[in-house]
Amino acid sequence: MNDQSTDPIKVAFQSKVLQGKRALVIGIANEHSIAYGCARVFRELGADLAVTYLNEKAKPYVEPLAKELGASILAPCDVGCHGDLEAVFQQIRETWGSLDIALHSIAFAPKEDLQGRLLDSSDEGFKVAMDISCHSFIRMARLAAPLMSEGGTLLAMSYHGANKVVPNYNLMGPVKAALESAVRYLAYELGDQHIRVHAISPGPLKTRAASGLKDFDVLLSEAVERAPIGELVDIEDVGLTAAFLTTPFARRLTGMTTYVDGGLSIMA
Repeated sequence: MNDQSTDPIKVAFQSKVLQGKRALVIGIANEHSIAYGCARVFRELGADLAVTYLNEKAKPYVEPLAKELGASILAPCDVGCHGDLEAVFQQIRETWGSLDIALHSIAFAPKEDLQGRLLDSSDEGFKVAMDISCHSFIRMARLAAPLMSEGGTLLAMSYHGANKVVPNYNLMGPVKAALESAVRYLAYELGDQHIRVHAISPGPLKTRAASGLKDFDVLLSEAVERAPIGELVDIEDVGLTAAFLTTPFARRLTGMTTYVDGGLSIMA
């Protein structure tokens, strides 16, 4: 570990480039979540936070993290439950009156559909996966846009399986492909409001959600062997990229899928 005074990450955090910005983070499940990594970097860079948790069962895992991050808002949000997402944005409107950043880091498919072949996926399983993993991002964008009167950034989490066949990713491949397409269309539709929209595609990393994929340990070990950098990425790496995309340094970037995978996606 570098000394704090010379560690480039620590130096970057001292810039507080997101000071005064307000960020909503949807999808924290525990301290290993990608969403938590993003929230932590946003906070280190000075942003005020609104954090959601799925339900009462999840609250004991998320509430301590929200306190640690000094989040101004902590609210329940099951995007599959009618009215939950709207209630979060109403609380943001009443508390802050505006929003600069909204990050969507949630995906779901029933286990039998996730672990089975796409060919055998059920009608209901496909609908649920598409609604939770893709359409809820569109709904989030619809609610966020009116609060971003001076512009803002919308972020969604994808995966390489949206563009290439990743064995055992199955149903989620087409769903994430739809999400990346939605990002492009929203970037077009919201561009004149100075709202930029991005998908971030992390390489394989250890999260609770990813552990539901069949043979995920094999995917992790292969990623280390094949990635040019020779290391797995972590949630802080994803958070740093997410933060960059929200800053003026990325002011002319929108509609893209940004890979955070140590170069794994360039390999044949």
